Amino acid sequence: MPLDERAAFQRAAAWFRSTVDRVGDRWDQPGLGEWTVRDLVGHTSRSLVTVESYLDAEPGEVTVGSAVAYYVAVRQASSGPAVAERGRQASAAMGADPAGFLAALEERVLAKVAAADDAAYVASAAGGMRLIDYLPTRTFELVVHTADLAVALGVETSPPADAETSALRLAADLAREQGSGVDVLLALTGRRPLAPGFSLL
Repeated sequence: MPLDERAAFQRAAAWFRSTVDRVGDRWDQPGLGEWTVRDLVGHTSRSLVTVESYLDAEPGEVTVGSAVAYYVAVRQASSGPAVAERGRQASAAMGADPAGFLAALEERVLAKVAAADDAAYVASAAGGMRLIDYLPTRTFELVVHTADLAVALGVETSPPADAETSALRLAADLAREQGSGVDVLLALTGRRPLAPGFSLL
């Protein structure tokens, strides 16, 4: 069934912000790994920040043709101390009013996406992409890290159905691309667990 990736991204962003609204005074408590809740929120905000900044780039050649190809290209750069540091930098960039920063950011980004064509050029970290191919990577990050945030806060919340579907489809495509599709299927159907430390990213 076709999925409206624009709507999925929009609703994932709204879910992220509504979950951030439940942080209260818990910004400095543990978030994920070495990150505080504030660092985790800052890192997740990059799913919006990058859309804004990448759409502002001068148009160029499209060299990355899909969300899966994006993750393949950035796999080595998507873990390690550099990612942790970017999260802390994004945390600092939110300033003294993180909720206000995110509300303004969401409004700007969604307006920019709404005004752009599917084929609009995005200067992603992996190379030139079409907007419509880049958005599922941002929905994926928003869904995964908002779920991380909900766990850190101990709150019950579920992603919008279309955003969850988008993230799951991309995860399945990544598993197939890596040759681990059968392993994931066996784990999801209770046949056998995944290997310790298994990750699609």
